Amino acid sequence: MTRKLLYMALAGSLLLTGCRLDNLSADQINLITSSVSSTFKAARPISEEEEYYVGRAVAAKILTSYRLVNNRKLTDYVNLVGQAVAIHSEKPFTFGGYHFAVLDSSEMNAFACPGGIIFITRGMVDAVKNEDELAAVLAHEVGHINHRDGIGAISQSRWTEALTTIGSEAAKTYGSKDVAKLVGLFEGSIDDVFKTLVVNGYGRSQEYAADQASLNYLTATGYDPHALKAFLDRLVSRNEGSEGGIMKTHPATRDRVDNVAANMPQQQTDTAHFKERSRRFASVMGK
Repeated sequence: MTRKLLYMALAGSLLLTGCRLDNLSADQINLITSSVSSTFKAARPISEEEEYYVGRAVAAKILTSYRLVNNRKLTDYVNLVGQAVAIHSEKPFTFGGYHFAVLDSSEMNAFACPGGIIFITRGMVDAVKNEDELAAVLAHEVGHINHRDGIGAISQSRWTEALTTIGSEAAKTYGSKDVAKLVGLFEGSIDDVFKTLVVNGYGRSQEYAADQASLNYLTATGYDPHALKAFLDRLVSRNEGSEGGIMKTHPATRDRVDNVAANMPQQQTDTAHFKERSRRFASVMGK
């Protein structure tokens, strides 16, 4: 905050309380200044470092419901594909980096935790037919991270209260009850993100934007962007869309297919490279 803005905010605080600057002690002025400053800080966006730690907590919560697949070859392969599309996104590097892992579950799902941790279930991996479709699913999740959709799920009033509390002078003298309240605020923030990822799903504009991001990243990486449409088409034909996580979407999967088709990049697939990727996919997946 600039000195001018800080002084204006201080003057406004004094005006509201009916105080005059020349009647206040230095300690009182410092306390009010600190309070005003912490309020301004609380109004700022969540930093990338804070997003990283929120994402780690969300990932830990997800792992209370799912186990990781004990298959190093598969995990390394998913990371190889995921890192390839992430490096071609608008945000190729995050504070803690991108990390991809496979959850040991037969359900079809994928979750993008804030900051760069992405989970995909074994059921989703089994549902894709080739590496390009796997890349399409992972690129969709990278899109959510780039757009900070997970962080956007946190109640702004909850986060503002937490930051205001941390930045206040009173925080220096907090007792156990105050600390418990602060922990509760952060736990609530984690729950906000978790419920959006696992229970409620994202809204229409967020899903359309993540699909568009997937098309862009696939094209930039050299994958076939038509793989996203092919995968969604198959879900529609099997009536497996809109069921939770990446499938718990508004709009319905059919609408997403139409939107993807309308925005499909004009790119010719390199047949030789596609065959090589297919061989690599088959060697890992046993297909």
